[in-house]
Amino acid sequence: MITIKFFANLRDLAGTDEIVLDQHPSTITDLLPLLAGRYPGLAPVLGEQKRILVAVNQEFADEAAELRNGDEIALLPPFSGGDEHRGVVRIQEPPFSVEDEINRIKATSLSIGGIVTFLGTTRDISRGTAVSKLEFEHYPGMAERKLNEIRERAFADFDLIDLSIIHRIGAIPAGENIVLIVVAAGHRDTAFKACRFCIDELKRITPIWKKETSSEGVVWVDEHP
Repeated sequence: MITIKFFANLRDLAGTDEIVLDQHPSTITDLLPLLAGRYPGLAPVLGEQKRILVAVNQEFADEAAELRNGDEIALLPPFSGGDEHRGVVRIQEPPFSVEDEINRIKATSLSIGGIVTFLGTTRDISRGTAVSKLEFEHYPGMAERKLNEIRERAFADFDLIDLSIIHRIGAIPAGENIVLIVVAAGHRDTAFKACRFCIDELKRITPIWKKETSSEGVVWVDEHP
């Protein structure tokens, strides 16, 4: 028996967020056409020009991965520290305070020479169309794990003092904050580079999606400029 989870627009196309298969193929390669046959709406994204990512037990997997009894498989659209640190990794619905998060990082060390932040906010217009509603969805467990991986890689690749990554989910009105990255280092150049690395990797590997509602309909955004 395996559990299959669908997220964002894939859930809409399948008409369900989760199914359980008592009998299942041996690999992801064999599973995808089975799902395309059962859910015709998924066929275009599961076909030869695949526009999905697959995770097995909350880790990315290629199509040759073998499936075993009890596995949790997630079909994902492309996505739109130690005790000595005060920085955090957090996914939450409520607003966050930019000032509080910066002050948390500043309290880490007197050796901080520069703090660089990235603050992503919601827009009321997208692709020339007014947006009336924005919603963010994540894959619980895996999203937090990927943010922690980004944080750990940043510490490994850059000479950082501390780092926080915070992302909101749920319905977020236009003009409000979505994501905050706060990087502290001894020198500004290091902090700038690490901050850019973190937001780029967040957009690349973290299963968080954005849905826009406008007069033209509802769109799952799968491009991250």
